[in-house]
Amino acid sequence: MGIRPAKCYRTVHRANTRQSQRKPRKGYVKGVPRSKVVDFRAGEQLPFPKIAYLISNNAVQIRDNSLESARVVVTQSLEKAFGKPQGYFFRLRPYPHHVIRENPQATGAGADRFQQGMRKSFGNPIGNAAQVRVGQILMEVWTDEANIKHAKNALNSARYKLPTTCRIVVQDAK
Repeated sequence: MGIRPAKCYRTVHRANTRQSQRKPRKGYVKGVPRSKVVDFRAGEQLPFPKIAYLISNNAVQIRDNSLESARVVVTQSLEKAFGKPQGYFFRLRPYPHHVIRENPQATGAGADRFQQGMRKSFGNPIGNAAQVRVGQILMEVWTDEANIKHAKNALNSARYKLPTTCRIVVQDAK
């Protein structure tokens, strides 16, 4: 069975720790899954003159598999344009700290006899997500003036992998 679509998890909720008055040690999430993001940096870390940013237009939660697929698209298109991981530096900014939980509901014949419904509905951890604010930088690509077109194309292809609308901003490095 595959994962549910991004619309199920993109609304930002508060941090997920359960508060318990009687048993205070019971309030933490157990069995946090490992993040699917492999690497947050790519390329050579040199002082390049131009920076292209991918900026979020909405406050959303972005799952870690969505961040990883956007990262893969950007690094593949930059390596295709430059040949090697040279001539650019790429960085993925948000980290998926937030644990996504789901209260699995039983379906089928006889499910109502053993299902608990909303009793103790804290849920089981099913994945991680990064909570992103409006105007937060998601990705950045540092490169030369002549290669900024390739960086913008790479970030543009990554926009389609994310559950929010984004904009691309190009600035001079400070």
